[in-house]
Order: sequence, then C-alpha cells, then structure tokens
Amino acid sequence: MGIKPTYIKSLGNEIRAKNPGRFTSDFAENKQIVAEVSIIESKRVRNRVSGYITRKQNTKRVSA
Repeated sequence: MGIKPTYIKSLGNEIRAKNPGRFTSDFAENKQIVAEVSIIESKRVRNRVSGYITRKQNTKRVSA
C-alpha cells in the first residue's frame, strides 16, 4: 500500500501504550475506542490511526 506518516505511527503507538489490552483486531471497534480515548478532530486521521492500530493488533496476533 503506502508508507504511514510518522505522526500516524506515533499517535497509534501512544494510544496503544496508554490503553493496553483495550484494542481488538476489528477496525470498527478500534475506531470507536480511538474516538473515546483521544481528541482527534479529523475523521480521516482518526480512521488512519485506527487502521494502524488494527494492523498492529493483527500482526501481533499472527506472530504470537
């Protein structure tokens, strides 16, 4: 696909670190959780952060 900007990665990693065990491998659930725990005005940025977190969760699940 494409390269994720560093601000998406840093936001995603920061949100995951502050809320361990709360995220799942489902994008729609993660989108709701990101909206609850952070203040991201832009829907596009929120969705990209949620997608990044979902991808990390799925990668963690497969490799574990």
